[in-house]
Amino acid sequence: MDFAYTVAGFAVGAIVGLTGVGGGSLMTPLLVLLFGIHPSVAVGTDLLYAAITKAGGTVAHGLKGTVDWTVTRRLATGSIPAAALTLVLVGSFAPGGIDGAAGLIKGALGVALLLTAVAIIFRKQIQAYAVARFGGQPNPKRTARLTVLVGAVLGVLVSISSVGAGALGVTALFFLYPTMPALRIVGSDIAHAVPLTLVAGIGHWMLGSVDWFLLGSLIVGSLPGIWLGSHISTKVPDRVLRPILATMLVLVGAKLIGH
Repeated sequence: MDFAYTVAGFAVGAIVGLTGVGGGSLMTPLLVLLFGIHPSVAVGTDLLYAAITKAGGTVAHGLKGTVDWTVTRRLATGSIPAAALTLVLVGSFAPGGIDGAAGLIKGALGVALLLTAVAIIFRKQIQAYAVARFGGQPNPKRTARLTVLVGAVLGVLVSISSVGAGALGVTALFFLYPTMPALRIVGSDIAHAVPLTLVAGIGHWMLGSVDWFLLGSLIVGSLPGIWLGSHISTKVPDRVLRPILATMLVLVGAKLIGH
């Protein structure tokens, strides 16, 4: 085990437990920019890292009854085929396969981080607008179709950048289901992230872009980190954490795009 990777896993796990924002927004750029990990390996390894760490969250939310499995199924209907197709296309047609798609992955990751930062800052405004605009007259069929479409977009984004299933997914669900309790939206989004990141991670593994030694080192640190972050989250004001995190994501995203 590399101690530096374990420390990184602990730090990201603590932040995820503290803020609820997906680890892909932090772990992948950390691996690329700080440790010099190849972008495709960073994304592939982080996807399996996310699948393992979020599986525990899904169990907890499932036991509490805070997962809407219908919404989760709709998202997965769009995301899983989109993720698989994206990886097949990148692996087959990108020059040099997945390893040759480093520029594409960096650019996609940078854009995803900027969108995530916007979602973090304006989540309440987006939810308020959705309630005012659509809360009174929901269209079940239209909502179902849009949920599948959102899943497809997340599938493409997550498969090439590992970012999007967290903050972007939650924000989209707030917009599509404005009357659904926030905890149920978060639980449904976490449950959806597990099969999506698992399928995308397995796809990267088949393309040779998963570092198992790195994955083990990250997991060893992340599990106690998530536990610690979850326990101290009630003591740190959300209005302080989210702007700081969003600013960091903007800086990292801009650096990746311009790298």
